[in-house]
Amino acid sequence: MIKLEGLNKHYLTGNNPALIDINLQVEPGEFVCIVGQSGAGKTTLVKLLIAEERPTRGKVQIGDWDITNIASNVVPYLRRQIGVIFQDFKLLPKKTVFENVAFALEVAGESGSRIRSVVPQVLGIVGLDNKKYRYPGQLSGGEQQRVVIARSLVHRPKLIIADEPTGNLDSINTAEIIEIFKKINEFGTTVLLVTHNREVVNALRRRVVTLADGRIINDEHQGKYII
Repeated sequence: MIKLEGLNKHYLTGNNPALIDINLQVEPGEFVCIVGQSGAGKTTLVKLLIAEERPTRGKVQIGDWDITNIASNVVPYLRRQIGVIFQDFKLLPKKTVFENVAFALEVAGESGSRIRSVVPQVLGIVGLDNKKYRYPGQLSGGEQQRVVIARSLVHRPKLIIADEPTGNLDSINTAEIIEIFKKINEFGTTVLLVTHNREVVNALRRRVVTLADGRIINDEHQGKYII
């Protein structure tokens, strides 16, 4: 569950607040699209949810965690509970698909036996089990994003936050990536999709939360991107 109460974020630079009085609750297992034009506050919201930024005022709760003023040394443990996917792939070019995904487990101190068990499972979910020995440079953009999704799943997160995950992809690869997110959601994982892609949002027909000028202006189940 995500619960935001009276959330405000002001930056020292800039005249206008990034977020204003955000109140939002996302239930476990929901698939929610966060939409809005550039500058609406979408990226700031993501940064608050992954504790990259702290709110100026208000409360941020994810599951049983009140992360409003989370200590820096606890943030890595929080991030293992949240799968985060960005537009930029950030894959290690000299590591294979398998090694890129395994690396997320290695830095968490997982055993070799667990790595050998988990990595094939998540690669199977994203349809890349037959390309595990290839390098990022040998993959298409859509395939690289699948590696990123697989990497985000290794800790079996209850929440996936995808920030413009199809921004660099064509329509065919975009549709395939969205199908993967739908599959992940069917497993019971909460998915928060942050996007400006009107076609994706309107085809999904899931809950749509619309931001404008740092405020929530619309929150509709089975909604559309109306701006």
